[in-house]
Amino acid sequence: MRTMRAVRYDEFGPADVLHVADVPVPAIEPGEVLVKVRAAGVGGGEPAIRAGRLRRVLRHRPPAGVGNEFTGHVESVGARVSGLRAGEAVWGLMPHLTFGSTAEYVAVPERLLAPAPRTIDLVEAAALPSAGTTVLTALTVRTRLRAGQRLLVRGAGGGVGTVAVQLGKHLGAHVTALVSTGAAERVRDLGADEAVDYRGDAVAGLGPYDVILDLVGTDLPAFRRMLSRDGRMIALALDPARLARNVLFLARGALGRSRRVVSFSNDPDRGTLADLTRYVDAGAVRPVVDTVLPMAGTAEAHRRIEAGGVRGRYVIDVTA
Repeated sequence: MRTMRAVRYDEFGPADVLHVADVPVPAIEPGEVLVKVRAAGVGGGEPAIRAGRLRRVLRHRPPAGVGNEFTGHVESVGARVSGLRAGEAVWGLMPHLTFGSTAEYVAVPERLLAPAPRTIDLVEAAALPSAGTTVLTALTVRTRLRAGQRLLVRGAGGGVGTVAVQLGKHLGAHVTALVSTGAAERVRDLGADEAVDYRGDAVAGLGPYDVILDLVGTDLPAFRRMLSRDGRMIALALDPARLARNVLFLARGALGRSRRVVSFSNDPDRGTLADLTRYVDAGAVRPVVDTVLPMAGTAEAHRRIEAGGVRGRYVIDVTA
């Protein structure tokens, strides 16, 4: 039996529960592709899942792997796979609400893969599949952001936020980024028209906005009041300390005819991934990587995310 290295945890707990283990290489079913992983991104919500703080809303239970996005090369294909061939550079996602991409191999349905961008290397590219498809869905499908509209990105310094700033500007919006003072210049370089310290008094005077993309999850009613009459808020983060309150707020907001609040769980198809590839190769979106770490550094990535101050995405180089 072939084995591979993968980052796993056997129980909920602090970052120290993460370890590199030897596990079987996954077998592929009809319609699936085996990918030899080059690198995997570390999502901002993964530490909360690993710690068990979201166990009431997710059925995810240990023993389990981590990571839901990756880049690599096609190792082999199953029956009924026609669009990919061995050796092709690809990027993709694990099936919806499953994890395990921080491993030497993954087996995923063909629909969750697309050719990787040609203009960036595969380690950098691993920062984008999840964040990029989330932002594409939020801004082009759920809110249909248009040129000339005003966009507020709350949590603009992280992996999803840096993509939102770039795509929002590319779509022609006026982009306001809420970040720490130290990240202001960086988000301006990405295209933000304004960078506002999220801890300052200026936040209370902001608005109105046509679209608010919230990546923090706290004080949602206060930010909803910053919407224009027909504005839309996309809430993509939940406050683990107030899950019931957050869920109730989102449910009520979705029923309103104006100042509507929208939430979704990202589950893109191959078309969305292919669109993201085109945006990257056209120069509209580029990855923002905080740090690249080896597989043994996954626990450290989780600790840094929990400490805050993330500047983009943490990426695990599986081959390091």
